[in-house]
Amino acid sequence: MSLVPFDDRDGWIWLDGQFVPWRDAKVHVLTHGLHYASAVFEGERMYGGEIFELTAHTERLFKSAEILDFKIPFTVAEIDEACKATCAKNGLTDCYVRPIAWRGSEMIGVSAQQTKIHVAIAAWEWPSYFDPEQKRKGIRLAHAVYRRPSPQTAPTNAKAVGLYMICTISKHAAERDGYADALMLDYRGYIAEATGANIFLIRDGVIHTPTPDCFLDGITRRTVMRLARERGYEINERHIPAEELGSFSEVFIVGTAAEVTPVAEIGEHRFTPGPISLGLMEAYAALVRRETVMA
Repeated sequence: MSLVPFDDRDGWIWLDGQFVPWRDAKVHVLTHGLHYASAVFEGERMYGGEIFELTAHTERLFKSAEILDFKIPFTVAEIDEACKATCAKNGLTDCYVRPIAWRGSEMIGVSAQQTKIHVAIAAWEWPSYFDPEQKRKGIRLAHAVYRRPSPQTAPTNAKAVGLYMICTISKHAAERDGYADALMLDYRGYIAEATGANIFLIRDGVIHTPTPDCFLDGITRRTVMRLARERGYEINERHIPAEELGSFSEVFIVGTAAEVTPVAEIGEHRFTPGPISLGLMEAYAALVRRETVMA
């Protein structure tokens, strides 16, 4: 299957307050965000004409920018409206939405206080992050070589572009070996997350999930935890040693792109997607599409 490059598509991108043709949304090669990773972003999904948890995503974008020491030159409400307008301008009602904010090209160096802050929003059709047929059976994860860093060494509570370099490396390595993704440990050796999604593990009917103290406490993660509690499941949020992997019966990952995806394999360990992971997958799908399912 041939790929359609993201710089050569029809449509419109919202850039610094106005719509520009998709192919004209460009930045200079000396943009600070490109050289020093001074950029933050969000990943959102629109279902049936509504972006799920839009304001929560926008507020996190602003918080991430604050952590990286720059201020987005719009309000949360303005970015919310721009996200919705971008989808409408492109005629989309079910799509992925990508807001991003970055430092411009006025200064090139570690110090960049005088750079202009730019914001862009793009939206495109993206039905499923993983192969739909494989998703229900459970995807295969490899073990990542890199670990999520300590909050003393990186701004781990920001959705910042620089934090995803090790995720790209890890996912590439996993895909080369025939896996869909990779499990990352944290700097202490505890289970952390997949390269772009939080993880849940089930044992004896109890749902366990890592404490998000060095990676993002995802918006989808919090939503799924609420859905699980509404259905009477106990959730144990804790540091989970990697040595415990073999003791779990079900595993699933969650994220805006991944939604809720069962896991059948992590390295040498095997799991069977069961009623908890499949039930929460269906419950989440119903929630974002405003459907009704049996609890």
